[in-house]
Amino acid sequence: MKKSVLTRYRVMAYVTGVLLVLLVFGMIGKYALDVDGADDFTQVVSIAHGWLYVVYLIFAFDLGSKAKWPVKKQLWVLLAGTVPTAAFFVERRISRELEARVADEAPAVAEA
Repeated sequence: MKKSVLTRYRVMAYVTGVLLVLLVFGMIGKYALDVDGADDFTQVVSIAHGWLYVVYLIFAFDLGSKAKWPVKKQLWVLLAGTVPTAAFFVERRISRELEARVADEAPAVAEA
């Protein structure tokens, strides 16, 4: 598995996680605090999160298929983008697990 597969998953996990946290704050502002402009903010952030979550799903599925994960683990990673802050914790755990594996598979570079 290439390091780029893990990197793009990590980037999308953070992007999805940040957008979801922003969406939660926007919803609190909209419904609990009645903040002006929160309606427009939540609309923009929810659309962005929805589209980028699809990209996250694609990258996470690609990573899981290349890592040969069981279905249960694959679903756990895919659903992490739907729970606020879960994407951060899942990404960290997956990255620790796979970084050593990616490093072992990297070709050795000959020094001159």
